[in-house]
Amino acid sequence: MFAVSVIICSHNPREDYLRRVLDALKAQTLPRNEWELVLVDNASTRPIAGSIDLSWHPHGRHAREDKIGLTHARLRGISESKGGLLVFVDDDNILRADYLQASLKIGDDYPWLGAWNGSCVPEYEVAPSAELRPWLGGLLVEKLTVSVWARMPVVGPAMPTGAGMAVRRVLADYYRKQVYEDPLRQALGCKGGGLNASVDCDMALSGFSLGLGTGRFPELELTQMVSARRITLACLEELYAGFGYSSTMLTAIHNRAARDPEQLASGALKILLLRMTMFAAGKSRAERRIRRAQERGCLAARQDLQRLRNADGLPAAGG
Repeated sequence: MFAVSVIICSHNPREDYLRRVLDALKAQTLPRNEWELVLVDNASTRPIAGSIDLSWHPHGRHAREDKIGLTHARLRGISESKGGLLVFVDDDNILRADYLQASLKIGDDYPWLGAWNGSCVPEYEVAPSAELRPWLGGLLVEKLTVSVWARMPVVGPAMPTGAGMAVRRVLADYYRKQVYEDPLRQALGCKGGGLNASVDCDMALSGFSLGLGTGRFPELELTQMVSARRITLACLEELYAGFGYSSTMLTAIHNRAARDPEQLASGALKILLLRMTMFAAGKSRAERRIRRAQERGCLAARQDLQRLRNADGLPAAGG
């Protein structure tokens, strides 16, 4: 057993970004004999193991997951790791040098927490345009000044995202079992750019069934490298469509009463009415497109709920 398992899940990464991620891990103050490193290649076109050397770490290794999607990559990382605390690091996250050590201390100081992370400071490859700045919150970057934690099962300020999220082993193993038993959970992380956060929210929310809460702490800090591609309108549309999808699915996962999908015929009408209303209100092009994308994501989730219902793959409400 190690004190910490660092798990990086990556699909066709930018090698320059991934190398900076690994450089930050090389600089961690926690001695390397106390933590392991698992780099999960999630069906990359060119295998990551062929270009990324982990021999610098005595307990570093590659793993491969050919089933595409963040959920499957996370599950592979959980099964491959041995640490008492799992720290999930994205392939564009630069951890502060004391991140692993600080994560362990928080785990000791707050034994009733199941999942936690901290500040995520952006490093933009190009400056975002003024039109898109109001929507950059969707990138889930934020500099924290105070600690916040919760013991209630809600998605709020204390809910950690996947960037640098620390998860207790007991919660990770419990979550893994729940995913294999629930087709809705398996659907997360496979559609749309906004689903990375939903996978992590699902894992964190699962802790409440074990009496474990969530938290975020300013002493945990990382830099997120944001490529030029991610701050285009098209990419933000994809991101917010994913949020629409995942918010609907998360509600259904954690509230069985919500597993009866809405009338799907009304979904397309809602998108049309939303579009007309926004034009009438003089909303910007970016807002119109992002709001419509979010609604499309909600509609896609309701369609998947209906499909699973028709295939008898979804337990009835209250079942």
